[in-house]
Amino acid sequence: RSRLPPSVAVAAVANFPAGGTDIHAALRDVRQIVAAGAQEGDVVLPWRALRDGDTASADTLLRAVRKASAGLRLKVILESGELQDEALITRAAQLALDAGADMLKTSTGKTLHGATLAAADLMLRAIKAHPTAQAHAGLKVSGGIRRVVDALPYIALCRQQLGEAALQPQRLRIGASSLLDDIEAVLG
Repeated sequence: RSRLPPSVAVAAVANFPAGGTDIHAALRDVRQIVAAGAQEGDVVLPWRALRDGDTASADTLLRAVRKASAGLRLKVILESGELQDEALITRAAQLALDAGADMLKTSTGKTLHGATLAAADLMLRAIKAHPTAQAHAGLKVSGGIRRVVDALPYIALCRQQLGEAALQPQRLRIGASSLLDDIEAVLG
């Protein structure tokens, strides 16, 4: 169990980094995440399967992971930079939200293409349009955000799409370890 203060959530990722379609492996990861006492779980959407037209495998895996991670905040990593196509990114976001994702995440950070403002816009629009997720789901931007100035357009976009109230950690996060150095430099 964690010795961290309750305000710091522990997270781990399943189906990482490749985002394959092996449900048994993904569920094994989720069981380990739950057993370790994490409060949040991430799962990499089977983006290659989706890109190849296999929506059913992606949907089945996401729904199984959601069921196995009941009680955890679930972030679904779309690998939007690899999907690239607007329709695929939107479809991936819809599948994740339909499966019960609490947050959509742009990237694992392990591929050539990370977050883009265009992909974030599509993901935020999917959240805004989703009948059950629009009031609670959020976006985590990761992959390539290294400076405060890089993060600002994402914050503005979230404000524009989901409103001022969405500018909180439950609905907007920016995941980039290198960003911390720039935040400290800007504040210092």
